[in-house]
Amino acid sequence: MSMRKVKQFSRIVAGVLILAQLPVALAQPQLPTLGDRISGIFSLEEEYRLGRDFLRSVRRSTPTINDALLNDYVVNFTHNLAVHSDLQDYRLAFILIDSPVLNAFAAPGGIIGVNGGLFLNAATEGEFASVMAHELAHVSQRHFARSVEDAERRRIPELATLLASVVLMGAGSSAGPAAVMAAQGRSIENQLRFSRQNEAEADRIGLRTMVNAGYDPADMAKLFERLMDISRFTSRPPEFLLSHPVTESRVSDARSRANRYPARQIDIGIEYHLMRARLQVHYEANKSSAIENFSRAIANGRTDIEQNSSRYGLALAYLANKQHALAQEELDKLLAHDPNRITYVATRADIMIDAGEPQAALDYLQRHLTINPGNHPLTMASAKAHIALKNYSAAVAILERHAVARPEDHDLWYLIAETQGQAGDISKVHQARAEYFILVGDFRSAREQLNYALRIETGRENNVPLVSRLRQRVNDVESLQQQQNAGS
Repeated sequence: MSMRKVKQFSRIVAGVLILAQLPVALAQPQLPTLGDRISGIFSLEEEYRLGRDFLRSVRRSTPTINDALLNDYVVNFTHNLAVHSDLQDYRLAFILIDSPVLNAFAAPGGIIGVNGGLFLNAATEGEFASVMAHELAHVSQRHFARSVEDAERRRIPELATLLASVVLMGAGSSAGPAAVMAAQGRSIENQLRFSRQNEAEADRIGLRTMVNAGYDPADMAKLFERLMDISRFTSRPPEFLLSHPVTESRVSDARSRANRYPARQIDIGIEYHLMRARLQVHYEANKSSAIENFSRAIANGRTDIEQNSSRYGLALAYLANKQHALAQEELDKLLAHDPNRITYVATRADIMIDAGEPQAALDYLQRHLTINPGNHPLTMASAKAHIALKNYSAAVAILERHAVARPEDHDLWYLIAETQGQAGDISKVHQARAEYFILVGDFRSAREQLNYALRIETGRENNVPLVSRLRQRVNDVESLQQQQNAGS
């Protein structure tokens, strides 16, 4: 082979290597990457660790919704759904991303991500369930690990085909370029086929989960049809459709599978619609428009659920518009018929706190916390009422007890740090900040905060147990950082 052809061969090999990377690069979601530890077959424990790395990255880089009622709903709803799924490992973690764009995703190790936009686009709880059941199926069927295994299995024969094609080109064969393109096309097609297989399997298993949990299987096809309508009238489809492409055949398959199940009476609850109203108000920039829209929806509502969820949205819109008396008036109408619904109770407390009546909120919450001890939305409302009253020590006591049950709630640790600062306990500020930084994957800052706390605590008498715990926590952070560095 001449020198000119050797150079040409080198350029072709470089081009082939770039082409081989394109499908992977193009497939990356607009979220933090999962790292490079994707060789070999993952154990459940390895997937769990990788998923937690990913979770920390998302918390650090992506805005999330810090709303106790919404987060509590997503956690409880998905756990109830998971009981009816094929999951082996129930260590789930959730991310509620602050974006009106329709999207949801699953990551290794039981990470389920939901955009606020999913609530805006899923008209019923059954439609919402169809997406969550689909994502749970990706986790239960370990599609990430299987995709890695499939990529490893295909890599050698595909590379051999590519190299053989390159040799043909180097030898001057006119069939070489066509062979390279054909080989590359087969590689991309194999990746797409495996992805389609994953989606079809997630649909099938997700549908079964829905039915076992008591939802109407037809809701999956209904949501798919709505998403297809959305994509027809937009130049760029929703993010969800980019990673979960919906086709006529997919809709037909979902409808066909749903028809195989016997008809059933579905118990329709209101809670999903209340959460949907919260997000509709959250994403409405003009609160006056929200007031008009919900007032109109109350008048046009055909069922109690439609009217009551619209009235709840109206109360929230009044609250966002600082019209506290009107907000409380609408909410009291709902409480008159459903006095113990936690969503209404926590929202009434929020109205009173925002109206400058935090003591009244505490008095109101007392009975409900006795009935529901440790309830997340009620506990957070109580702590915020104490903060509004400048009872910082009381607020800290509530929040720290709550953190025992929610040690991985990064928003909670952030609030603890802020409140400890108001209470004047600087060591506790550093300790809480360290926990927050650990949960968002900023291990350098976490170590700094722990060392600040150590300097304060080391000079105090009778403080050996706390100093020992802090030093152990520094070791824990260093171990986490080493694991992170090993995977990057």
